[in-house]
Amino acid sequence: MEPRISFITLGVSDLQRATGFYADVLKLPRIPMPEDAGVSFFEMGRTWLSLFPRTELARDAGVPAEGAGFAGFTLAHNLGSIEAVDALFAELRSAGVTIVKAPHCTDWGGYSGYFADPDEFLWEVAWNPHFPHI
Repeated sequence: MEPRISFITLGVSDLQRATGFYADVLKLPRIPMPEDAGVSFFEMGRTWLSLFPRTELARDAGVPAEGAGFAGFTLAHNLGSIEAVDALFAELRSAGVTIVKAPHCTDWGGYSGYFADPDEFLWEVAWNPHFPHI
């Protein structure tokens, strides 16, 4: 297996709402698709983010769609400075996004906070002086 992730697919409860959040609030570049495609794609550099109805994604994987609480993973977006982290959180707050944990200095020497998308997937936004890949 090559060392890369091609797609991250999130099973969402409302595709139109989730698509709006990622396109309009997070301002990710959306790939044009027909209205009835039933999926949304966003280019994220060498990885793609896709949104797919949760029940259909579970059916495709052959697992039950029920479940709630912490999903056991987070998505992360690293930025180049503390100021950039604070600026993004200010934008998120003004857009009404749920801030799960406000940005703060971390015990590993960085600065990070968490927000939740409309389906409660957690995103960490961080400045990490030890991991310059942004």
